[in-house]
Amino acid sequence: MKLLWKTHMRLQVIKLVFALFVVTLRTAESRKAKIVTASFEYNGINCRAHSASLTDFGGVGDGVTSNTKAFQSAISNLSQYGSEGGSQLYVPAGKWLTGSFSLTSHFTLYLDKDAVLLASQDITEWPVIEPLPSYGRGRDAPAGRFTSLIFGTNLTDVIVTGENGTIDGQGAFWWQQFHRKKLKYTRPYLIELMFSDGIQISNLTLLNSPSWNIHPVYSSNIIVQGITIFAPVTSPNTDGINPDSCTNTKIEDCYIVSGDDCVAVKSGWDEYGIKFGWPTKQLVIRRLTCISPFSATIALGSEMSGGIQDVRAEDITAIQTESGVRIKTAVGRGGYVKDIYVKRFNMHTMKWAFKMTGDYNSHADTHFDPNALPEIANINYRDVVAENVTIAAKFEGISNDPFKGICIANVTLGMAVKAKKRPWTCTDIEGMTSGVTPTPCDLLPDQGPEKIAACDFPEESLPIDKLELKKCSYNMKYVEMF
Repeated sequence: MKLLWKTHMRLQVIKLVFALFVVTLRTAESRKAKIVTASFEYNGINCRAHSASLTDFGGVGDGVTSNTKAFQSAISNLSQYGSEGGSQLYVPAGKWLTGSFSLTSHFTLYLDKDAVLLASQDITEWPVIEPLPSYGRGRDAPAGRFTSLIFGTNLTDVIVTGENGTIDGQGAFWWQQFHRKKLKYTRPYLIELMFSDGIQISNLTLLNSPSWNIHPVYSSNIIVQGITIFAPVTSPNTDGINPDSCTNTKIEDCYIVSGDDCVAVKSGWDEYGIKFGWPTKQLVIRRLTCISPFSATIALGSEMSGGIQDVRAEDITAIQTESGVRIKTAVGRGGYVKDIYVKRFNMHTMKWAFKMTGDYNSHADTHFDPNALPEIANINYRDVVAENVTIAAKFEGISNDPFKGICIANVTLGMAVKAKKRPWTCTDIEGMTSGVTPTPCDLLPDQGPEKIAACDFPEESLPIDKLELKKCSYNMKYVEMF
């Protein structure tokens, strides 16, 4: 009997193995594989010696399957080539659902023109990390913050680019949680790189970020170029590009529609930013188009406690945006905003053309120093044209801490039919104007046409403008399942 029983069980096992083989064979037949050749090129800070596709690591671009582990596996594998000419990960056409993943050094993430990264709405795919040391707390909540969709820290030579591929943050889920005060941690950003050097983010479309879109922080030698950003104009804190405690940065040829500032320049918050002490300096912003009805085209602050210096903005267009250039600070911030240069600014339908105020009293906590006064100095605007403006400017310094060195030249502001009768508001400021319409306030006296050339840019270029991108061209093969 024992022999018969063993024989019977062996037959059952053989039948089971055969059945599994048939199922596997049918599955393989239903999903066929083909070899695909991809050709692409881009301008990059560096080209790469090694390439792979996300599909080589099990990526599935159906918009449903999570690819978080595929991204993590691919980047971990490719990191071995950092000292051998670097590597790049190609994301083919498809919809690639993913949670947060981290990049590596000497690396390029390249998105095909028909590739869409979809941010996961599974909150377990978003690890929580500590607040930024220069902020002392999260922006949305006192505790930590969710890691950004594309993240990296302590990296060198990193590129995130494509043929205008798309990153969709699917932010509505996060905005609802934020409005309902359901979040224990600060919402994730789309792209954040920390403590890194040599960063390029270019030729991408970013949609519906949960919060800020691009956030380089504590980093240097950064290029943000050819970026298109869209978010509903009522979405909370969907800032476009926020260089934060960064040195030698260039932002150019970007189109931004958002629910907050299109570019927000930052460097830490109150006592935490003062202690950390990393300024943002040597920043170029050019050929930017902004639409943001409730915020600024370019904001300096309000978190500026580490200092902001040498910002140069030129050839800027703002359409139906609350303000042109806005400086936001307060007692307790400390730090400085100085050596700011703006020229060739065109504005259409604005609430304020210019705004700088010292009463932005949003604090990290109650431990800020009430004697930490910010320094606002050497702020220059020239060659500005605007139409349909409600208020020319609101300049309100701090009592016993005036904003100094304001220079405005060759500016024509066409006021709206229902414009305020008093186009300029000026308190606790010092400066001059030349060739400005409508007539400025008494604290900004007109110095006559001979001063029209005042308020000009520095002549010497910043180091980031001297960096020449390389032409990178690739032909690669990868397996596509269908």
